[in-house]
Amino acid sequence: MDIPGTTILLLVLAGFTAGWIDAVVGGGGLVQLPALLLVPGISPVQALATNKLAGIMGTSVSAITYYRRVGPDLRTALPMALAALGGAVGGAALASRIPAELFTPIILVVLVGVAAYTLLKPQLGATSELRWEGTATHRWTAAGLGLVIGAYDGLLGPGTGTFLVISLVSVLGYAFLPASALAKIVNFATNAGALIFFVPYGAVLWGLGLTVGAANLVGGYIGARMAVTKGSRFVRIVFVLVVGALIVRLGWQVITT
Repeated sequence: MDIPGTTILLLVLAGFTAGWIDAVVGGGGLVQLPALLLVPGISPVQALATNKLAGIMGTSVSAITYYRRVGPDLRTALPMALAALGGAVGGAALASRIPAELFTPIILVVLVGVAAYTLLKPQLGATSELRWEGTATHRWTAAGLGLVIGAYDGLLGPGTGTFLVISLVSVLGYAFLPASALAKIVNFATNAGALIFFVPYGAVLWGLGLTVGAANLVGGYIGARMAVTKGSRFVRIVFVLVVGALIVRLGWQVITT
């Protein structure tokens, strides 16, 4: 695939930015996937698959950084991640069959609700007040959330980390920083689940994905360290900005299609 130098530079910049956003609060696909779709001759499925390869490189380093510095509870992370992986495999299998346009209006409505809920509750996610802590109910709820959001990630992708963070904050009672740390582990699993389908399908453009992924990895490392240093208030601010950007992008997509 012959890609102009200016397009490669744009993709590297998009990969770095997406990695930073994903590490802090999720939603890097808002930047990275549209950039990949600018590549001449790339199909939507190839762009989605290559986005997963680049994304997993960034989420791996940010997940490790969070694990070392925040110590997320693996009793929540592991069942949620395993369920999300299974959901992502199923979602990816449907990605080439179901038009994404069918889901955009629904996602837009959900995001508007998420934004309103977050803004109307200024103390949301400031501190952790866990629900059903240490019980099977806590773990099963985490797994159910992982399954649903994992299926969405395999099917479409952009905003997955954002949905993971808000579900951990609003449903399970985590503060924004530990929620973001948990979300990185789960997001790694959803990317892996999607790739389990996309790699044998032959949809991944390896050279392009590894190039964008290297930039995503650097952005993910820097973003995770910033989030850990600045805490939940910083993560909340970035979360609101990312949700707002997602609403604008999807709203424009609905209007123009």
